[in-house]
Parts: sequence; C-alpha cells; structure tokens
Amino acid sequence: MEEFLTAQFWLAVGQIIMIDILLGGDNAVVIALACRKLPPQQRFKGIIWGTAGAIILRVVLIFFALQLLQIPFLKIIGALLLVWIGIKLLIPENDDHDNIAASDKLWAAIKTIIVADFVMSLDNVIAIAGAAQGAAAEHHLALVVFGLVISIPIIVWGSQLVIKLMDRFPVIITLGAMLLGWIAGTMLIADQFLTANVLQDSWLDRSGAHVEVVGAIKYGCGIAGALLVLIVGKVLAGRRPKALQD
Repeated sequence: MEEFLTAQFWLAVGQIIMIDILLGGDNAVVIALACRKLPPQQRFKGIIWGTAGAIILRVVLIFFALQLLQIPFLKIIGALLLVWIGIKLLIPENDDHDNIAASDKLWAAIKTIIVADFVMSLDNVIAIAGAAQGAAAEHHLALVVFGLVISIPIIVWGSQLVIKLMDRFPVIITLGAMLLGWIAGTMLIADQFLTANVLQDSWLDRSGAHVEVVGAIKYGCGIAGALLVLIVGKVLAGRRPKALQD
C-alpha cells in the first residue's frame, strides 16, 4: 500500500495519463465515427460499451507487453519503437478516418470501436508499458489500470478540448514527444541484458557509488532519448512539404 503513496508511483500515473491524451485523440475520433449512425438513445451506450471493450482489450495487451519486456533485448526494441512514435508526433500528417465504418446497430458499432482500437493500440501499449516500468514490478498492472481509468473521461468527453489546447499550445505535443523519448531512454538502459552484463557485472560493482552511478546513467539515457526525439522530429518536420504542415 505504501508504494501507492510514493512520488515514483504518481509520476508514472501522470506519464500514463499524458500518453493517453497524446495518443488517444484518434481513438476518440474512431468512437465518434463508429457511433454516428446509431439512434440518439443508443449512441451513449455505444460509446460506453465500445470504450469499455477497448480498454479491457488494451489492459490485456499491456499485461502481455509487461511480461514480454522482461525478456532480454525486448526493452531495447521497445525503446527504439517509442523513439519513432515520439518522432512521429512531431511530424505533421494528414489524418484519414474514412475507412471507419459506421453502423445503425449497437453491437456492430461496439465491434468497430474495439477492432479499430486494437489496430491502433500498438503505440499506446508500448508507451504505457514503458511508463509503468517506473513503479515497483508488483504494481505494474494496477498502475496501468489506474492510469487508463483516469484517462477514459479525458479521452472520451474531453477530447475536443484537448485537441483545441494542442492546436493553441503546440508545446504540449513537443513535451509529450520528449516524454516518450525519456521513457524510451530509461526503458533501454533497464533491459535485462544491459543490467546483467553492463550495469551489474562491471567496474560499477567495485565502486562505492554503484547506485548513484547507475541512477545517473538512467537519467542521462532519459535525457538523451528526449533530446533525440526532439532533434530528429524537428529536422524531419522541417523537411516535410509546406502543404502538409499547414
């Protein structure tokens, strides 16, 4: 129980909420499009049940992701994917949701929401699993569920406000992309292979400041990841055709 009162736990919760806000905008659009042909009295049910199904599916995916991240080298792969996801946030794209089918049947709309969310969930799953690494291992899944539950109303009911804030204050997106880079850097250095062969069985064990040095390396990798996403993202965004940036 004490773990839930630590700053480390609440920092991870804040990261998960930020990730869901940044990467969940498309999910809110999918929910709206899938339910647009439902009768008004069923529309709210479609939104609630579709969102609930998508969240349950995501928790299951993140559970497996958390298990897989314990395998050597997979955190390194996940970190590289996170860096690319963060860079993509900084590159203007044309959103296209024309392939989202609307239905006037409640269960068909719910199925559309769940299937579409499954297809779009890779970035969220990797990012949230990475953010959860900041808490004690036995609380990873509880942390994920808690963060997702808090972020649901923000995504579903506050998506328009969030989108307007991001349009008005682009720095929010930039900071979010850098957060993904930070998580990527700290995830990479926590890979089982690196901790066993680089940070554990090395000169660090013979130094009197092992914990402090490892902590400095972790934060250094986080800063490096954040700066890498920022620099590469801005460079690639600057090379995009003018028409795509407007």
